[in-house]
Amino acid sequence: MVRTGGAGGVGRVSVAAGPTLAVVAREAGVSVPTASKVVNGREDVAPDTRRRVTEALDRLGYVRRPRFDGARAPRMVDLVVDSLESSGSGAVLHGAEEAAHDAGLEIVVSVALARGRSGSPERGWLDKLVTRGSSGVLFNPAELGAPQYAWLEQHRIPFVMIDPVLEPPPGVVSVGATNWQGGVTATEHLLSLGHERIAVVAGHRHTMSSDARVAGYSSALALAGVPQRAGYVRHAGSDEASVRHLMRELLDLPEPPTAVFVCSDRMALGVYEALAERGLRVPDDMSVIGFDDLPEARWLAPPLTTVRQPLSEMAATALRLLVRIMDGHRPESTRTELSTRLVERASTAPPRG
Repeated sequence: MVRTGGAGGVGRVSVAAGPTLAVVAREAGVSVPTASKVVNGREDVAPDTRRRVTEALDRLGYVRRPRFDGARAPRMVDLVVDSLESSGSGAVLHGAEEAAHDAGLEIVVSVALARGRSGSPERGWLDKLVTRGSSGVLFNPAELGAPQYAWLEQHRIPFVMIDPVLEPPPGVVSVGATNWQGGVTATEHLLSLGHERIAVVAGHRHTMSSDARVAGYSSALALAGVPQRAGYVRHAGSDEASVRHLMRELLDLPEPPTAVFVCSDRMALGVYEALAERGLRVPDDMSVIGFDDLPEARWLAPPLTTVRQPLSEMAATALRLLVRIMDGHRPESTRTELSTRLVERASTAPPRG
């Protein structure tokens, strides 16, 4: 059974799987960072302190994870991404690599966290974290279940979520963007141009980023006194085919929108294609604004106005938080959000007529 951790379970979900480092520290009469130094083989610990911590570890049955032989060997962290083909993953990798270099860490990149048919962790992949001595993990994005959280806690592997798909359990550290404010910014930009018939094409329902962006859209309309029209909020998957289908439905409404807020730049490509099928032009016939500011946004014709989320900075922040957790420090907050901003290009304009 999984239960949320207390002071000693920062960044993780606690399970009944032996004493935590905080318990060991209390038993030895030292701080958690000092106990962490002993566990990780650091040399900057007094001999008597090291002896007390070691005895507490043995007495309480604390299971230490394997690590590379030799104190000089650099620590490694894993970065788990959903794909290496997207430019978003490239931005995350760039930010994590720079921060890891500054921290003297090495990064191992893995694609997606596979699961067995039962939904439990795929043992082969997860076991590699232990056997290669990984000091921590960054997930981007990831939808972990209770078995994955429990496995990470059982093996005492610190982790941080980057832009998690679902709301993490209490105590799990995550880094994201100000998605709600980004939705407000996108909608306010379209309102400022004179649009009132504004639709939104979002990602999957009940995901953190998508729900927050749609909520920001609704808030901006309400604040401006513009009614939200029935049928103007559509949810698609991430594939362009479903986006094209939903965009056709919007165009077939008795009063189609004059502008559309698309909750990712990749989905905006499907919107462009659906408009081109109908012989409609961006922004003359329809203004389009995206979200992310991926390189693809600049390649579209016309270039896409979008809301930038700082993916590289998010990854770097997550890596720095992970290092603090690895060193036994408790972050002041479990949720960190970095600011989004409008990047205005040529895909938005006042409505015709």
